Amino acid sequence: MDYILLTHGAGSNRNAPLLIAVANAFTESGVEVVRYDLPFRQERPHGPPRSGDAARDREGLRAEVLKLRATAGRVWMGGHSYGGRQASMLAAESPGLVDGLLLLSYPLHPPRKPEQLRTAHFPRLQTAAVFVHGSRDPFGSIEELRQAISLIPATTRLLEVDGAGHDLGRNHAALAHRIVSEW
Repeated sequence: MDYILLTHGAGSNRNAPLLIAVANAFTESGVEVVRYDLPFRQERPHGPPRSGDAARDREGLRAEVLKLRATAGRVWMGGHSYGGRQASMLAAESPGLVDGLLLLSYPLHPPRKPEQLRTAHFPRLQTAAVFVHGSRDPFGSIEELRQAISLIPATTRLLEVDGAGHDLGRNHAALAHRIVSEW
């Protein structure tokens, strides 16, 4: 059985409509999905992660992946925004931990602060990654993301969502099926 572990953005949880839609589409295609609340969200039902939460969130992801590895064929990991960033950082820290990444609205930089890139780990990323990104995302333009992705030595793909912002639009079900069909 193949699995994908999906997690949420900084202001959300495992029940985000986007994650539910993606999970449903993958499940329909025969891939088991685990939607996971990061440790900061397990601790606090509201509010963003604090500066010290990231390492603990990655350790939570690692523990979940290792549980899945015990019974799974292939394991992919990913998430929306902050969750995807933590997944990509964990994959860079632990090559071979997962078979692939699904990064939804990767937060390339804070809005209106393109000089604060969040890509230091990209050159160490040995895991294949699919990036799904809106053309109107304030956390990075499509062109900025293309340039950043070129730093990754592993195979990457970029699925552009025309006209969508950081939330990847309103029709999550259609987008989820597009992601699965191009996966």
